[in-house]
Amino acid sequence: MLRTVAAFDRIGEENAFAVLARANALAAQGKDIISLGIGQPDFRTPDHIVEASIKALRDGHHGYTAANGILQLREAVAADLHKRFKVGVSPDEVMIEPGGKVTMFMAIMMFGEPGADILYPDPGFPIYRSMIEFTGARPIPVPMREENSFAFSAEETLSLITPQTRLLILNSPANPTGGVTPKSEVDKLVKGLEKFPDVCILSDEIYDQMVYDGEQHVCLLSYPEIRDRLILLNGWSKTYAMTGWRLGYAVWPGKLYDYARKLAVNSYSCVNASAQFGALAALTGPQDEAHKMIAEFDRRRKVVVDGLNKLPGVSCTTPKGAFYAFPNVKNTGWKAKPLANAILDEAGVAVIGGPDFGILGEGYIRLSYANSTENILKALERMGDFLSKRKAA
Repeated sequence: MLRTVAAFDRIGEENAFAVLARANALAAQGKDIISLGIGQPDFRTPDHIVEASIKALRDGHHGYTAANGILQLREAVAADLHKRFKVGVSPDEVMIEPGGKVTMFMAIMMFGEPGADILYPDPGFPIYRSMIEFTGARPIPVPMREENSFAFSAEETLSLITPQTRLLILNSPANPTGGVTPKSEVDKLVKGLEKFPDVCILSDEIYDQMVYDGEQHVCLLSYPEIRDRLILLNGWSKTYAMTGWRLGYAVWPGKLYDYARKLAVNSYSCVNASAQFGALAALTGPQDEAHKMIAEFDRRRKVVVDGLNKLPGVSCTTPKGAFYAFPNVKNTGWKAKPLANAILDEAGVAVIGGPDFGILGEGYIRLSYANSTENILKALERMGDFLSKRKAA
């Protein structure tokens, strides 16, 4: 009998992909399914990005690149961060990676081991906890509370830090809640972290350009006092509708950079060469299409929140970022995951149960409004009909 190491019994997954597979299977059977589950823009990658990648192939960029990414792209990332946030970043701090999850994987592997604590947002992206448990570290949830608009509380976060804490994971704008933590709270957290100089910070800012209602994204790179222990996660998937390109980047502090590079060499060698030239075009080319997508998400956000708040037993705080709504369904009488399953099976709408995002996700479901307004309105109508007729089992 084959035996794997015990760590593999602890590893989880991202159930949004399981829901997508189930939705696709139902659609293949001829059922009309509206997918509000997976966090994927419904737009095409802008043409100039696609053409740049094709040109790279025609120009002969068919081989390996440096493990940390081509220099032109690392320079473009540094320039973009300086332009948007007025922060100084060296290209030698930037690593190009095949997606944002790689940064999570590397950072948690660096700091996670039995006896260590890692703090992560709950509800939050499920891979955080999965990877923490894989390493044998203890996952410590940082509550993201509806009454706080799903922003983290600096005071509560700092209260959870112990001598065993190695890594603190932050995510704003947030998946699955759409929560955006205001600068005043980030300021308090950074000030409080002065008392914990041995705690590293992983800031997941993949939705940094998707903020609404006049909110401003707060980039953690803007705080020089934590730069020597800050890992920034970002990428192209969401802003430029490039999920399938598998392109992310990280800014690593100097003392960790070479560890990350070695992990790259040992695992994926380098990122797809032609895709990197597409990413370069994304950062240095016109931003019109990206801005149009974000404006459209904003319009859909208002439709979703308005519609959800009219459903029986449902209430929804207005998300300030990303492209997710996280409505409260406690008054429907349903538990969240059975409700999500029934809505897919009986109403033909794919959504994700809140417990897939953490212990504190019970009582909520996640909807992605990365779908057309027409489909969103149709989905809300179906959900309303379902909740009016079907009581909890």
